[in-house]
Amino acid sequence: MAGRFDGRVVLVTGASRGIGAAVVRRFAAEGAEVVAVARTLGALEELDDQVQTAGGKKLVLVPEDLRNFDKIDHIAGAIFQRWGRLDALVGNAGAIGGGLSPVSHHAPDDWEEAFAVNVTANWRLIRACDPLLRMAPAGRAVFTTATAARTIEPFWGAYAASKAALEAMVKTWAAEVTNTTSLRINLLDPGIVATRLRTIAFPGEDQSKLVQPDDVAAAFLDLCVPECSRHGEVVTA
Repeated sequence: MAGRFDGRVVLVTGASRGIGAAVVRRFAAEGAEVVAVARTLGALEELDDQVQTAGGKKLVLVPEDLRNFDKIDHIAGAIFQRWGRLDALVGNAGAIGGGLSPVSHHAPDDWEEAFAVNVTANWRLIRACDPLLRMAPAGRAVFTTATAARTIEPFWGAYAASKAALEAMVKTWAAEVTNTTSLRINLLDPGIVATRLRTIAFPGEDQSKLVQPDDVAAAFLDLCVPECSRHGEVVTA
């Protein structure tokens, strides 16, 4: 499978740990030029070391908080200046809104963080990257969603509502470009995975018994290959 992404430019958010880091490592192993975005520079540098040790190309590290929305435009502009296109966008960064809580008890800042990261930042990515993806021969976009977006469970209010909004937004974008571009846009639900977000929700859980990020990374790549024909779907890993 090595080499499926040789010469292809990929942007991954939430890249420094968990699913995002696993996806970056997999893209890099298959030859991609990866722009890795996350808040923590140290964690990004560790990831870059892992990638290069494994024989992958040096990552383009972008230590930015996506809640600084204008920075997203700057990232897109830098990609255009360097490559003139974007082959794949993986919108993986996510926030759980302070953890599980009754809807009536969410702190305003936690609620706003969930929507800023899960919805508004991804809208800004769509807005900034749509032209770049159209410039690619086979632009692909994948956003990480969750079962909570489609089920009703107590205490998941901020996370569930923001992921439901993300799904509606991404499906709408997909519908708008159907039959007019070569773009393929999907959402991926990886299920219950051992991540930091999962630890916030269930701090006492034994994560060694859960599906690991590396186990679901391939599903993201499968939705980003030029041959992928799926579009406007919620795909489960």
